[in-house]
Amino acid sequence: MIARMSTLFLRTLREDPSDAEVPSHRLLVRAGYIRRAAPGIYTWLPLGLRVLRKVESVVREEMDAAGFQELQFPALLPREPYEATGRWTEYGDNIFRLKDRKGGDYLLGPTHEEMFTLTVKDLYSSYKDLPLSLYQIQTKYRDEARPRAGLLRGREFVMKDSYSFDVDDAGLQRSYEAHRAAYIKIFDRLGLDYVIVAAMSGAMGGSASEEFLANAVNGEDTYVRSAGGYAANVEAVVTVPPDARGWDDVPSAHVEDTPGTPTINSLVALSRELFPEREWSAADTLKNVVVMLVQPDGTREPLVVSLPGDREVDLKRLEAQVHPAEVEAFTEADFERHPALVKGYIGPQVLGEGSVSGIRYLLDPRVVDGTVWVTGANVAGRHVFDLVAGRDFKADGTIEAAEVRAGDPAPDGSGPLELARGIEIGHIFQLGRKFADALGLKVLDENGKQVTVTMGSYGIGVSRAVASVAESSHDELGLVWPREVTPYDVHLVATGKDAAVFEQATRLADELSAAGLDVLYDDRPKVSPGVKFKDAELIGVPTIVVVGKGLADGVVEVKDRASGKREDVALGEVGGRVRDLVRPAR
Repeated sequence: MIARMSTLFLRTLREDPSDAEVPSHRLLVRAGYIRRAAPGIYTWLPLGLRVLRKVESVVREEMDAAGFQELQFPALLPREPYEATGRWTEYGDNIFRLKDRKGGDYLLGPTHEEMFTLTVKDLYSSYKDLPLSLYQIQTKYRDEARPRAGLLRGREFVMKDSYSFDVDDAGLQRSYEAHRAAYIKIFDRLGLDYVIVAAMSGAMGGSASEEFLANAVNGEDTYVRSAGGYAANVEAVVTVPPDARGWDDVPSAHVEDTPGTPTINSLVALSRELFPEREWSAADTLKNVVVMLVQPDGTREPLVVSLPGDREVDLKRLEAQVHPAEVEAFTEADFERHPALVKGYIGPQVLGEGSVSGIRYLLDPRVVDGTVWVTGANVAGRHVFDLVAGRDFKADGTIEAAEVRAGDPAPDGSGPLELARGIEIGHIFQLGRKFADALGLKVLDENGKQVTVTMGSYGIGVSRAVASVAESSHDELGLVWPREVTPYDVHLVATGKDAAVFEQATRLADELSAAGLDVLYDDRPKVSPGVKFKDAELIGVPTIVVVGKGLADGVVEVKDRASGKREDVALGEVGGRVRDLVRPAR
């Protein structure tokens, strides 16, 4: 087919949009692929919709090839199934809720686990019906508090979600591996540089879990990897704790006056003055960070997390551990309501179950029995020294909330960790029986006994994949699409004012289209060559053919958008040359 730019619904922009934060957002808007409709909500313009459909096709082809079956659920969903699983409450403010004219409660689907589960329950009842894998490509809705980065963090997005249904855990493992293999084929075809990392399952629970992350400098997800092959989302990293130790040679804890030391650095400086015989650092201090957890039902609960003073709390790691609660800052009003907590001088002596405060108290795994600390004495201007974990204080448990640093040991012993950034493009996990239990999905096994079905859950961010490809496929001039998802196979540009140029370009467009190629034809008669070239570079079709001055010598220019390489090709050979360039992707 041929799309003529003289009539194509397209306007390119020379300036970056003011709200653009990342290259994909900036370039997709400037090149006329998407247009902002509201915060986190975008209109897909003709060029963008073609790319989105190309990505959908890749996903659909590989899902179908793996034997998975496609269906389509509504986006408008009733409250009752989500009430049954508890997620009507757990989602809190993150879902769009609405009422119909009769007062019935509905939501715009953020995910469809309940609907998949209930549909299988309605139609299948025997182990002979399983295994089964179903999928859909559907628009989802989440009320993001801070939509940003264009398509990467939106309130409306296109997602492929699929679910496997098996009689037992062995079947679930096979379904999981089949989805994993399909995902590798999908992301390979999309030309993404990606890594598979261990992950947490998040809101949907489950056990084994992996994320597919597209490597990107601007990625909002941090992951770690080691030279020995370990890779994990930073939220899933497990700390390697030191060995517990004895404390027979540690003096009794003692409280010292430490005026003007509400920060770790000021405490370390004064400690060096008080006890100069010791080498003091922030790692010798115990930092007690207090936050407020807000449960989905609105219940508020203080939490104190203790960690070595040379570490900071990683909010994403903390949020992953306390989900579905949300984490809020502990305010001055909160301190007034909890007078046992002395701001800047909180110590573990008043924390934990059975303490005077009753406030839940969790430790970083590095704070093992026998470790010696200096920390707050719960009195303004005073700290306690030689406080020993296990001897002088205990906690309600441990929590993985501290930042992960480059150089930390990998949990599997495969070497030190290094940090990298990525964009989550896929997530697979073994969901287990959470939803089947809640919604009563059972089948008769081969012995005639009812068993609860076990499920797997597998997602791909389809619209996010478009942005991820754009993030990794651009240069200073504009987008550079891989052939698998390019909106058109060739961008044909007619330059100058000579009618013969346009006549020949039109014949060439017809020839390429007849050969089965999709052609974007810049036939605009009164647009300068410079503007046409800039638009071609911005739009990013991988092959650009220019019909212009060379026509007098019987040649046209064929340019590779990615490398910038140009070649003059005889007019009679252009069709074959372009087909050869496109054919590897077909």
